[in-house]
Amino acid sequence: MRRNQKTIVQIVIVFVLVSATSAVSSAGVAPPAIDAARLQRSLEDLSVFGRPAGGSFADGVSRFAYSDADVAGRAFVMQLIRSAGLQPRIDTAGNIRVRREGTGVGLKPIMIGSHIDSVPGGGNFDGALGSMAAIEILRILQDGKIGLRHPLEVTLWSNEEGGTVGSGLATGAYGRDALELTLNGIKRADGLRRIGGDPERLAAARIAPGSLDAYLELHIEQSGLLEKASVPIGVVDGIVAIDEYELEISGFANHAGTTPMPDRRNALLAAAKLIEAVQEEVTREPGRQVGTVGHLEVFPNARNVVPGRVKATLELRDLDAAKIAAIGERIAARARGIAAETRTEITLRKVETDPPALATPRIQHEIETTAAGLGFKTMHLPSGAGHDAQILAKVADMGMIFVPSLRGVSHSPKESTPWPDCANGANVLLQTLLRLDREP
Repeated sequence: MRRNQKTIVQIVIVFVLVSATSAVSSAGVAPPAIDAARLQRSLEDLSVFGRPAGGSFADGVSRFAYSDADVAGRAFVMQLIRSAGLQPRIDTAGNIRVRREGTGVGLKPIMIGSHIDSVPGGGNFDGALGSMAAIEILRILQDGKIGLRHPLEVTLWSNEEGGTVGSGLATGAYGRDALELTLNGIKRADGLRRIGGDPERLAAARIAPGSLDAYLELHIEQSGLLEKASVPIGVVDGIVAIDEYELEISGFANHAGTTPMPDRRNALLAAAKLIEAVQEEVTREPGRQVGTVGHLEVFPNARNVVPGRVKATLELRDLDAAKIAAIGERIAARARGIAAETRTEITLRKVETDPPALATPRIQHEIETTAAGLGFKTMHLPSGAGHDAQILAKVADMGMIFVPSLRGVSHSPKESTPWPDCANGANVLLQTLLRLDREP
């Protein structure tokens, strides 16, 4: 009797364990999981392309678009994809793309990705983390022979740092004329040809509105909010709106030694007052809005001449487009007062308005639910930097996952995200993808 009881107990235990395992698997919180060591190795291997001569991983990279380092780095990631048993292709907009077919019928693809180009003198995580995490997910799915209902598309966008060029061309946000610009000494059209694109056939790369089920991107935060809050995962509310202005201040250039102070019409003095006014108006109300006077030209820019003319730029950013529009109006009013006070003329001209790109609530929910299931705290925050995700939001539901940037440093060799945070973000990306794939 005792032996039978023991057998029955063992059967019950096995049944409970099997039931629990099935429940965990259906909830999407169990393995598959990222190979953290392999992800780190991929990032370290990629960093070789564009590393300073004789330098190390800590010295950052200059892998700007269309450069020799960019070409070599792209060849490296394409080989990683091939090693997973998949065949990448380069679309006519220069983007590296690979598709893994799904088991469902008539389901739209889910796309994940980022970019691998950097700014000159940049870091090893901006863009690269999201790209290597996407490739790592491909490898995990391939290694485990894990089928998805939806097709999975991984895209590594070309020339993100030069103005989200690859994603802009693929979505139709930019036209052929965008390829006439030159950056880092390379004309975009020539650079596109160099990496395997075709400026004459951009329509072949087109991602039509509504053709994707979702777009997901993992990225470093590039700010210090997550680190300060000790929160490992950021749920991005959207990429901020940007209002750009050109400023011109006209005074009167005169001799610095013979012009009395009361008689001066000093354009640089007016500029200084206006810069202070920008600081005051942007910080007048609570929020994460920012304002920057980032470029200044002084004429005649001589040590013994009272400045007669100043040209400057003003940039305002926030997730709320109406808020920065109102701040711009307040700054314009302050400019009129400063012009009267300094006896100068101030022209404030808006040259560009980029609307915010808002994340889709259903994808935000899946990111939060996934992170909670993995035991991670989350925090909602905007992205103050531009990303390919803001371009994809024009044609698809979009979501972004942030991981901490130490000390908020980015676009610098000192850019750093701890390896455990990299793995955490990649696992949230993987499990969010699986949750989206199971959605009816």
